[in-house]
Amino acid sequence: MIYLDNAATTPLRREVAEAIWPVMTRGFGNPSSHHRVGEAAAATLKAARADIARVLGCRPGEITLTSGGTEADNLAVKGLALGNPRGRHILTTALEHEAVLDSCDYLHRVHGFEITLLPTDATGRVDPADLAAALRPDSTLVSVHYANNEIGTVQPIRELAAVARSAGVPFHTDAVQAAGWLPLNVAELGVDALSISGHKLGAPQGVGALYLRGRLPVEPVLHGGGQERGKRSGTENVAGAVGLATALTLAAAERDELVPRLAELRDTFVAAVLAGTPGAALTGHPLHRLAGHASFTFAGTGGEAVLLELERHDIVCSSGSACAAGSDEPSHVLTALGIPGDLAQTAVRFTLSAHTDAGELAEAATRVQQAVATVRGLAG
Repeated sequence: MIYLDNAATTPLRREVAEAIWPVMTRGFGNPSSHHRVGEAAAATLKAARADIARVLGCRPGEITLTSGGTEADNLAVKGLALGNPRGRHILTTALEHEAVLDSCDYLHRVHGFEITLLPTDATGRVDPADLAAALRPDSTLVSVHYANNEIGTVQPIRELAAVARSAGVPFHTDAVQAAGWLPLNVAELGVDALSISGHKLGAPQGVGALYLRGRLPVEPVLHGGGQERGKRSGTENVAGAVGLATALTLAAAERDELVPRLAELRDTFVAAVLAGTPGAALTGHPLHRLAGHASFTFAGTGGEAVLLELERHDIVCSSGSACAAGSDEPSHVLTALGIPGDLAQTAVRFTLSAHTDAGELAEAATRVQQAVATVRGLAG
């Protein structure tokens, strides 16, 4: 099998499994318990939090552990909007993950917030000048993803964050897809909040984190025992935190070597697919995109039919966001870019990992050409 759906989830890294096994079997204590088993778990959790903070370039106390990227996004958007008395105006884009868009919709429906969707170009990039023009005295939050999960486009986050900062508006970025591929130092990025998820980079599913700058006021989404400095109640997932810390640390150490190598493999794959598949079109930005991400539309096909044909030949990929899998609706990301709904439903996404090699991609490119031709033949 050739697995090319790493944007959906990645296999657990061996180093991560080795790191979390002792925690799950011997260090199983509740970190809130005041006995030696609980205190040992608390010490393990503290060390993991410090490792995560080291990669993000922040203080350990600025890291809130969550159950994943969705919860981190919910806490960032709802928590910052409700915790900031500045106003009730949020700026985001139509290309965000549903965790951000649905949180904004909740704030609009239940709390009366006004949501402004920033324009993007045909590749999905936001112009900082458009953000500057859309900001208002009552703007309370800007949330723009670092890299898009469906098309791989990378946003000019430093420039966007600088615009928001100059207006005194908190800036959140969903960096779930960026982790492992792009720099995450929050001071260099200039962001006030940043979400990550462990299972996108070889950690277990069910753990994530949210960076929140300093004493930024945040209204909790979950209430209970007051864990995570009152920002996120619930017994902490100590093993998950260790896994996330281990995976983040490894990814940061490998990124400078990995990214150029996979970008070259991706470009070769993209060129082969476009050259050998009539009607194929690359979606997203041709240059400002994740190194391991290639997404296409195949006019005259159905994306799900192409996926099934590829899987029949042991090529595993996806039609877009795993969170929207099974939906009959075209991708909200692609339609927001102006791609017609019928063409958007032909989209197929291929996402690489450190284990992907040139031979696998060459085989996949050939299979893509054959699958598209087969599906078109059946349709004709």
